[in-house]
Amino acid sequence: MAEATDDRLRLLIERIERLEEEKKGIADDVRDVYAEAKAVGYDTKIMRQVIRLRAMKPDERSEQETILEMYKAALGIG
Repeated sequence: MAEATDDRLRLLIERIERLEEEKKGIADDVRDVYAEAKAVGYDTKIMRQVIRLRAMKPDERSEQETILEMYKAALGIG
């Protein structure tokens, strides 16, 4: 029984290691795309904000924008 458990643990660890390698490769690819965008003149900081906004649900995004406007008004910004 212990040997089967040890084999399963080893397989799980190996899967995680492979996935971590894939994740690193994808992160490198994303970094390359941002570098390409910057090279042609796009503001990558704003691109990252747009990507975060697009990932949000519309009502969540609207709520954040409303709160941001309230904070800006309270501080006399914009």
